[in-house]
Amino acid sequence: MKPLLALAASVAILAAAPYAALAQQTTIRDSRGSTIGYASQSGNVTTFRDARGSTTGTATRSQSGQTTFRDNRGSTVGTSSR
Repeated sequence: MKPLLALAASVAILAAAPYAALAQQTTIRDSRGSTIGYASQSGNVTTFRDARGSTTGTATRSQSGQTTFRDNRGSTVGTSSR
């Protein structure tokens, strides 16, 4: 019975592995509830998109806690630290 449980657990972990790398997406809404954009996070990078899906910018957090904000062309537009 224990080998069967170990096999089932291994299969479950391997089946879930591809989904762990997928970015988590959050819908951004205005005060009326209309979708105005999206934010998706993958690792230490958050990507912001408008309602049409075009990238508007990113925020990248370093190990030291500093966040770098970039526009849709990749130019740094600001930084923040803890």
